[in-house]
Amino acid sequence: MAGETKKIILKGRKVIGGIAEGEALVSKTALMGWGNVNVKGGFTVERNHPLYEVPFKGKVLVFTEPRGSGGFAGYGRTRQFGTNPAAFLYRKGNNLTVFAAMNMKVPTVTDFDQDPTAVIETGDYVRVDGDNGIVEVFKK
Repeated sequence: MAGETKKIILKGRKVIGGIAEGEALVSKTALMGWGNVNVKGGFTVERNHPLYEVPFKGKVLVFTEPRGSGGFAGYGRTRQFGTNPAAFLYRKGNNLTVFAAMNMKVPTVTDFDQDPTAVIETGDYVRVDGDNGIVEVFKK
């Protein structure tokens, strides 16, 4: 039917509660934090990364996993500049992804019933219910 939006529901595990929504920004490549986040601009500065200098401010940031050492917490510092994403959705995380989400105070969900980087595309509209681990995806 023309004009109908396809809705997909993903179920995952709550990391950080809260409700957020917005346009998705998807990275099928792991994100590195240490020295690779411009916290004032709200984007990755990792050369050769598909999201190089693509702003994530206010977006639902969907990614596979973090890589590297403790620098992923740099994403958490974006809140102090108002450049943080609206929510974090990731396939596989660690204590540093949790720490970054806690610092940003954004809803965060992981351990999905489907791979979010395979289901969600950049530009899709996403509603995140971090309290219940439910993500609604409205295909663009």
